[in-house]
Amino acid sequence: MHTRFSRFVMDFPGRLAMPIGAYSGLEITGESIEDVVSVPGSQFKAVMALHDRYRTPVLLTAMDLSAEAEAYGCEIRMSEREIPTVVGRLVTNEAEILARPNPVPGDARTRVPLETAWRLVAEADGPIPVLGCMLGPFSLAGRLFGVSEALEATTVEPETIEILLKQVTVFLCQYALAFRDTGAWGVIVAEPEAGFLSPAGLGRFSAPFVKRIVEAVETLDFAVVLHNCGAKNIHLEKVLESGAEINHFGAPMDIVAALGKVGPDVILGGNLDPTAVFHDGTPQAVGEATRALLEATRSYKNFIISSGCDIPPGTPLASLNAFYRAVAEFNK
Repeated sequence: MHTRFSRFVMDFPGRLAMPIGAYSGLEITGESIEDVVSVPGSQFKAVMALHDRYRTPVLLTAMDLSAEAEAYGCEIRMSEREIPTVVGRLVTNEAEILARPNPVPGDARTRVPLETAWRLVAEADGPIPVLGCMLGPFSLAGRLFGVSEALEATTVEPETIEILLKQVTVFLCQYALAFRDTGAWGVIVAEPEAGFLSPAGLGRFSAPFVKRIVEAVETLDFAVVLHNCGAKNIHLEKVLESGAEINHFGAPMDIVAALGKVGPDVILGGNLDPTAVFHDGTPQAVGEATRALLEATRSYKNFIISSGCDIPPGTPLASLNAFYRAVAEFNK
């Protein structure tokens, strides 16, 4: 299926740049991380501040990967300077899983990206693609069950994890549909913890459940972008089994080799290291890394240049300046 977002990517004049980095907008607005994950207006301002500065061709809601877990009832550690994290475990066995009801999209902080997406669609100037961001099935299961415990359970009690995966996938399908109802062009489904699985494990505990989301929500007007920042080339075949038309990878993926293996209709994105390149690198180093990736992928139209994951809060705007300048020079 060729969605309107995939057509936008393939028809874009030059190389499309889409770093994941709503938190960088706080360097412009001066608000806190707690504000941007708790107040839709704050998140909207951060996204639009980046758009106004860089004329970003795609608008992304913030990648807040604890919002879904909080909606289930997890304890969340919040601070002004760090992205919220889950504290402890919510469920530890099958009985607790079955006794835990699914939340409703919009519960707790899940309303923040939904309202942000709606406002971006309503108020952005021109037909600019808007993508929501949400957690994927195995990564949400890991936050509820404990990440290390979930990884261990895939080998010692796999049926328990599959029960949890089936349950959370029902909610995630509903959540993705809620993003679709905002008028967004698609949703990024983030599966960072799936990168810790073996290829066989990813094929059993991640890809089939992501596929359920794809089949439930993807239409000609709404795309699913699968993000897996930990996947390597040995995972590629199993990642593609999810059926997502667009796959976004982190620094561990040899993106040029991956592009050589997928068909021209499968779009890949990534994969500049968000910490080593954007946060810790000098502007000169950011520019060099960006130019190197642009040149290495020059012959592939089905590629989106991006950060390999969410750019950390506190990343200097000089890094983004260098990134967008390198892309603009390449696209001349």
